[in-house]
Amino acid sequence: MYIFRKAKSQLFIYLGFSFFFLSLGTSASQPASAPGSAMKLWYNKPAGKVWESALPLGNGKLGAMVYGNVQTERIQLNEHTLWSGSPNRNDNPLALDSLETIRRLIFEGKQKQAENLANKVIISKQSHGQIFGPAGELHLSFPGHDNYTNYYRELDLERAVAKTSYTVADVTYTREVIASFAERVIAVRLTASRPGSISFTASFTSPQPNVKIQTPHSRQLTFSGTTIDHEGVKGMVKYKGITHFSPEGGEISSSDTSITVKSSNAVTIYISVATNFNNFQDISGNENNRATSHLTSALRMDFSKILKGHISSYQKYFNRVKINLGATNVSEASLPTNERLKNFSSVVDPEFAALYYQFGRYLLISSSQPGGQPANLQGIWNGSLRPAWDSKYTININAQMNYWPAEKTNLSELHEPFLRMVKELAATGQKTAKDMYGARGWVAHHNTDIWRTTGAVDGAFWGAWTNGGGWTSQHLWEHYLYTGDVAFLKSAYPILKGAALFYIDYLIEHPKLGYLVANPDESPENAPAAHQGSSLDAGVTMTNQIIFDVFSSTIRAAELLKKDKAFIDTLVRTRDRLAPMHIGQHAQIQEWLDDIDDPRDNHRHVSHLYGLFPSNQISAYRTPDLFSAAKTTLLHRGDLSTGWSMGWKVNWWARLQDGNHAYKLIQNQLTPVGVNRGGGGTYDNLFDAHPPFQIDGNFGCVSGMTEMLMQSADGSVHLLPAVPDVWRASGSISGIKAVGGFEIVQMEWKNAQLTKLVVKSLLGGNLRLRVPNALKTSGTSMVRATGENTNPFYKVETTPKPVISSKAKVELIETSESLLYDVATRAGKTYTFQAQDL
Repeated sequence: MYIFRKAKSQLFIYLGFSFFFLSLGTSASQPASAPGSAMKLWYNKPAGKVWESALPLGNGKLGAMVYGNVQTERIQLNEHTLWSGSPNRNDNPLALDSLETIRRLIFEGKQKQAENLANKVIISKQSHGQIFGPAGELHLSFPGHDNYTNYYRELDLERAVAKTSYTVADVTYTREVIASFAERVIAVRLTASRPGSISFTASFTSPQPNVKIQTPHSRQLTFSGTTIDHEGVKGMVKYKGITHFSPEGGEISSSDTSITVKSSNAVTIYISVATNFNNFQDISGNENNRATSHLTSALRMDFSKILKGHISSYQKYFNRVKINLGATNVSEASLPTNERLKNFSSVVDPEFAALYYQFGRYLLISSSQPGGQPANLQGIWNGSLRPAWDSKYTININAQMNYWPAEKTNLSELHEPFLRMVKELAATGQKTAKDMYGARGWVAHHNTDIWRTTGAVDGAFWGAWTNGGGWTSQHLWEHYLYTGDVAFLKSAYPILKGAALFYIDYLIEHPKLGYLVANPDESPENAPAAHQGSSLDAGVTMTNQIIFDVFSSTIRAAELLKKDKAFIDTLVRTRDRLAPMHIGQHAQIQEWLDDIDDPRDNHRHVSHLYGLFPSNQISAYRTPDLFSAAKTTLLHRGDLSTGWSMGWKVNWWARLQDGNHAYKLIQNQLTPVGVNRGGGGTYDNLFDAHPPFQIDGNFGCVSGMTEMLMQSADGSVHLLPAVPDVWRASGSISGIKAVGGFEIVQMEWKNAQLTKLVVKSLLGGNLRLRVPNALKTSGTSMVRATGENTNPFYKVETTPKPVISSKAKVELIETSESLLYDVATRAGKTYTFQAQDL
């Protein structure tokens, strides 16, 4: 994630805000009873004024942050299409005329001159991206609730319900809040242990400057307006919110801008928010009709019925995966979530690790639903009109990381919003490719927004990177590899082909080395000292790896679909001329074509290890020298970094089959924000901290934990490849998925040895297992594997042989012993295995 001009002041504001805690009246005591489920975040104090201590709810369309405050509850609201601006483009057409000059300067070693020119002719002169904005906050003020006891609040991950309870004068008050997955509303239920005890005044505030707040009648509080202009783009997204109050008994009245309920037995509050946004080209919808329609549908049901439908719709996704990493000491497990977070680096708490894993899946379910917008930099949660980095989509790592858990943690349908965004970027990116680079196909740079802009933004140091399209296109291929959906592949093929076409036209021969390279190019957000502070270069390692993947996946897709034979030949010939990976003088994978890496460089981006993860070009079994060099690179970069960077490192150390080092990164990630010397960490509500909050670290860590238990990128389903010592004794996981449509229905282990394995084959074909110990089965043909895997989903493309510096001393890593088995499977059948010595 880049840090640039307008984010710097926001960064310090966020940091200061995050450490300000408010004392609320009489401090809460411990709850009357400990939470009844391990899958709960819970606390014995309200969030106060700290947004990052509030609890997140979402249904992919609406987001809510619930503070759990006693005297004045705050429920902060987001709607997934409530963005600044309107349809726009941000290409710089001056690029094409200057492209040859920029390339010449870079080849001549005049990177800084090239960057100065690129700032004028490549970087956008229009918008640098629009802002994902908040709708506002519903406030519920309860008179006489200053002194309270038995305070407790929780987020139940198994039901997606936020709950707050406390006692005032012998009356126990309870609030439940959901973002209904079945109905497009936020629903709030207020109850009390004594009839006639609920009295409050409801009001609404919003940082949006153009908002109008009204009470059309005594039961409704509404807000409406148009989003802000930003960077010369007129705000034209119209929004409407309706909050409806349904009290049971008592009195209800209204003023111009508030609703008051007195002496009610119980109250249900329904919140509906909608905009006029149809898609990135069309904002002709009717926000009033939409908000009213969603509310009318919900009002036909009482809270219990809405809750039942909500839980059923949510659990359809959440219940697919169960995880047990071992038992935690009872005294530790009974602590509030914020205290367990403080202790995690110094105690063994496998149940907390499992909770964090499922919290990550919960966040993806809540922020990314079919038909909605993709999870952005903060998922679907943002309380600021001017959030850091505009809370948009940074596609040089962060947006992709959001979706790393989607396929492997059995949430494939939730990949849809991101995959649709890639298709939309392919549409807008065609003009960018043609106008800026004279190329066919499509291109996107390092950042985009709801309007699917594809121009270069923020400055050449970050923005003159042309691989946003290439990298995001690989998610389309990944979705096919996990699902085998040929109809989807047919629809995705033009996008894959377009990404490849751009590179065919954009690549240029390196005048000294003869390789085909991208120029201008850069390794995201990093610059070697040899370039006088400029990031621009030609043929950097990450770009070569991305292009290799784009060409390879397009070739395979075309072969599967039996089309474009001539284009396949062109791709094969061009791929053969790409620069291979280089192992430099420090036995590291070079970040650039020149051997200029600094082993003291601790930059947060380690982009040149894309080939290790998420790609599979670096392998313990196929490319042992690159595998060892990747470890050297990681050791040079160090562990502590920003939150998302540490999340990526969990995946890398898992691929390096070093479970203890991967777990060390999880401990670093699960450290309270502000403690880590290198930044990063986690807020009390378990949100990831860059800082400030970025959700990608949550998702990256979930992916990495899955990779520690199962990998399927290197020609087999590799089980228990990187189990740390703290999880070795015993554990189990069910529901995760592997490439080729294999679902791990059940996997159990003891002492890091498999004891039971149940695999369902959804597509059929050869199941190749790489396992730590001998297995047996009955009624199934299982043979020791040799040669290449015959399953076409597991075909692994051979990467070019690396160039190794004469100064490098590469010491190959010894990997753990494993056994390979092949099992012929049929679609829809389930196969059971046990340890051979049982």
